[in-house]
Amino acid sequence: MRIFERVRSVGPAIIVAAVVLGPGSILASSRVGAEWGWAGVPFLVLAVVLMVGMVALSARLGVIYKGSMCDEIAARLGRKAASGVGIVLFGIVALYQSSNNLALGVGLEPLFEHEGESLPRGWVRWQVLILLIANSVIISCLYLMRSLYAAVERAMKILVLLMIGAFTVNLLAAVLGDAPERNAPVMEKRDWLPVIALVGTTFSIGGAFFQSYLVREKGWNIRNLHQGTFDSAVGVAVLGGVSGVIMITSLLVFYRVPGAPGSIQISALASQLEPLFGSGSKYVFCGGFMAGAMSSFMVNAAIGGTVLSDSIGKGASMQGRWARHFTALALVVGMLVAIFGIIWKESRDSLMLGAQALTVFGIPALGLAMLYLATRPELTGNQRVPRLLKLIAVAGILVAVLLSALKVASWF
Repeated sequence: MRIFERVRSVGPAIIVAAVVLGPGSILASSRVGAEWGWAGVPFLVLAVVLMVGMVALSARLGVIYKGSMCDEIAARLGRKAASGVGIVLFGIVALYQSSNNLALGVGLEPLFEHEGESLPRGWVRWQVLILLIANSVIISCLYLMRSLYAAVERAMKILVLLMIGAFTVNLLAAVLGDAPERNAPVMEKRDWLPVIALVGTTFSIGGAFFQSYLVREKGWNIRNLHQGTFDSAVGVAVLGGVSGVIMITSLLVFYRVPGAPGSIQISALASQLEPLFGSGSKYVFCGGFMAGAMSSFMVNAAIGGTVLSDSIGKGASMQGRWARHFTALALVVGMLVAIFGIIWKESRDSLMLGAQALTVFGIPALGLAMLYLATRPELTGNQRVPRLLKLIAVAGILVAVLLSALKVASWF
């Protein structure tokens, strides 16, 4: 009964898992499974281990310090340093929010595609309308909800369950369907970019950073340290498990199969499951994909808005007035950038490069901020951060720097 109660009380890390397991992570898992096969699994395991450690560290920092992360940074390094952290994270969130907006339209495309036919005329206008309606609804809810954290936690648990159900059905379809012939040669030169994307989207230091804010919203204190560790393990295990299911499904369907597309798109993955579920397979897959997009969509903006509000001294609660204003601003910026990309398709690459460029400088900085707070000499006794978590933080920062370097190298 005690275990059931602990699982029921899991919340903050589930929210982090929901925002990390967005459309980019879903597509990256599919690409790695299709191109790398079982060789891609160790990369996912590495990312999950690093993410568990960073989320557990962030949760610990959230309960052992009296102030929030940015308040503690401001007290030691000055308000400008704290503001820098908030601005960097807000910039990353606002730009990446555009990919969540694009995913709303992309995730619906298979439902409107028919064999041998393209998307209906005027689809671009429909995509723009979908984005306007979705953002308007979410911004309205943002200001109407009194207890924002409780509402978000409930919504994320529902969406995560929907993702688990949808992608598990997809895996069963791949296992129970006719096994394809795998006589295509293994590629001599594999593309590392999907692996970089998989590790980068699974091991999200930005999402881990926000865990400290979520445990404070939950009302946890030093007595909840064990619950925080358990919550971190369960939440990230859900993230890794769903990514693993997607990867295995893709490798069962596409890996070394002659004629399999080199770039796995949503419509391609959904259509390959038709032998068992017929035309209904695309509804199952798209349901899971849209749940992933919406879960990331809803919380991603709140991360940027809350941390920016805290960094400039305007409050560290999701319920705060300034946190809501900045969250709405992140939603609007992401929507406008996505609409720009939809209308002028040639600008999409430039938009993504801009987001990646900011990540190069921002993500390692967040990890260093967490490590700095974890190594303060005043943390003694039960407040002391275990050496294992510090080592994982160092390893995570090094991985983040490596990923950033690889991204920069891929531009040239």
